[in-house]
Amino acid sequence: MTESAVSVEVHGLTKLYGDVKALVDVDFTVHAGEIVGLLGPNGAGKTTTMKILTGFLGATRGSAKVCGFDVAENSMEVRRRVGYLPETVPLYEDMVVYDYLKFVANMRQVPSGEVHSRIKETADVCGLSHMAGRFIREMSKGYRQRVGLAQALIHKPEVVILDEPTSGLDPNQIIEIRDLIKEIGREKTIIFSTHILQEVAAVCDRIIVIKGGSKVADGTVAELDRRVRSEERYTVTLAPTGSESPSGDVVREKLAALGGVEHVDLLSSSAAEFAFLVRSGRGVDIRHDVFQLATDNGLALLGSERARLTLEDIFRSLTGDADKLEADLRGRASASSSAEEAA
Repeated sequence: MTESAVSVEVHGLTKLYGDVKALVDVDFTVHAGEIVGLLGPNGAGKTTTMKILTGFLGATRGSAKVCGFDVAENSMEVRRRVGYLPETVPLYEDMVVYDYLKFVANMRQVPSGEVHSRIKETADVCGLSHMAGRFIREMSKGYRQRVGLAQALIHKPEVVILDEPTSGLDPNQIIEIRDLIKEIGREKTIIFSTHILQEVAAVCDRIIVIKGGSKVADGTVAELDRRVRSEERYTVTLAPTGSESPSGDVVREKLAALGGVEHVDLLSSSAAEFAFLVRSGRGVDIRHDVFQLATDNGLALLGSERARLTLEDIFRSLTGDADKLEADLRGRASASSSAEEAA
């Protein structure tokens, strides 16, 4: 991505509630035009970070700037440049959509001559044009969420901050809101929090992972994958083709002797085939060598599948669930070899 202006700068951000550390020395930067996801388990500090950035909460120490303005020293300038959708959408349910957006536009000091056109433009972007005359109380949760997005956009902010924007929505509504966020992200800088990993993969340019009030990772999915992945794993399934074919133990030794291979586990063994979990160094692709080994030793290569880390795997590794992750990766490798055997 081309280097662009900085929209958000956070340095040493800390928030304490007595002895409780909600945030501890958090640092990150967001450039203009980025869609950045704050990812973490419930209680990680995502909402606290957003409340500080939007001026709803003061930091204990550290600094935060939005569009060059310090959140503590220039709160009103920051608020003019930020659109905020909290987790609980701030709606007056006895108002119709148009009147509510007009009220917000006036509160946001949109020039009176521009209010009507601004409402129309924002309603179009958020898919609300046909709902402008409806009472908010009569709308589905998905449409209420759209109204919440509209109130965050009505004053044309440079930075949009969304706290759990798809919380409580059904699958179709989630997809609609995701698409809407991506559309808005073409012109705005967006920071949004979630603990739903699919949200990040579908929408974000970059991920900031927070755990226990501290930042534990910052990067693209590919960058975090490289950070977490300490080795490559392959599920290799081979079958003897005749009486001269080597035994499973011999095959295991031959696999272990391949260049770059660090460890070989036998997953299953029968007269018909052998399945192994082969670990090599990070970035080492052994599949060509496995094919050659099979050819040289009279074996049929039934499968040579590289295990891939999902975003869930990356998250669990970064947030300290490595032992459970290791067990699950072994289980997935065993299941894969069993499926191949059944096929």
